[in-house]
Amino acid sequence: MSNSYRSHRRRKKSKAGRLGLAGALTGAVGIAAVAAGIVLMRPDDRRTGTAIGQAGGGEAATPSATAAPPTGPVLSLTTPEGYGYGLAAVKAGTDEKPLATSEATADGKTFAYADYVLTNTGRRPALLPNVSAADLFVPASQVPDGAKERCMPQAGVPSHMCTLPNHSKVLARLDGSRPPFRDGADTMIPGGASYLVRVATDLPVKDGLEAGDIRLYVWDARYTPERKGIEVAFP
Repeated sequence: MSNSYRSHRRRKKSKAGRLGLAGALTGAVGIAAVAAGIVLMRPDDRRTGTAIGQAGGGEAATPSATAAPPTGPVLSLTTPEGYGYGLAAVKAGTDEKPLATSEATADGKTFAYADYVLTNTGRRPALLPNVSAADLFVPASQVPDGAKERCMPQAGVPSHMCTLPNHSKVLARLDGSRPPFRDGADTMIPGGASYLVRVATDLPVKDGLEAGDIRLYVWDARYTPERKGIEVAFP
């Protein structure tokens, strides 16, 4: 079973999921913000996809195990059901094939990617998000002309940056975390489990894009009522 999921933009409206955004962000959100009112849920018409580990029937695929990497500040997320999540950026870069499912080009074009840690901060199992909780943004100047119309700006994100269609996958279980498991039609994260997730662009970027130019933001209207991007800062 594939444990990957895809982000699409400007398509039909997606159905609301079981995870919903509760409350609103108050005050300034700093680089080490803990977003008390943010809640993880399924995305709107700009982002739809299959949950990690939910691409088919049977048991969820088991990611490999590794030690937790250094991260930036943790962004805390909570659902109405009481599920808690932590989101922390690890690193970013470019690669000709950042994911096993990435389609390498004949001329060796490069794709942008970013890694982050997703944690179930509660003691009980929590639903696994159905798409990438954080979206990858790159400078518009580093997007080839043929892809610029696919690169979307977002309120709260610097105006010179935009987000391309992307694809995400759980790369590893961290610090002995148990793997995701199926509960009927749902895929669940065991209590306290942490996973390393990679989000990578589906379209190439220019060779001049540097790792330091790539950013991660939580932006969906269901995460923040003003639909303004909140940065997940790298270390």
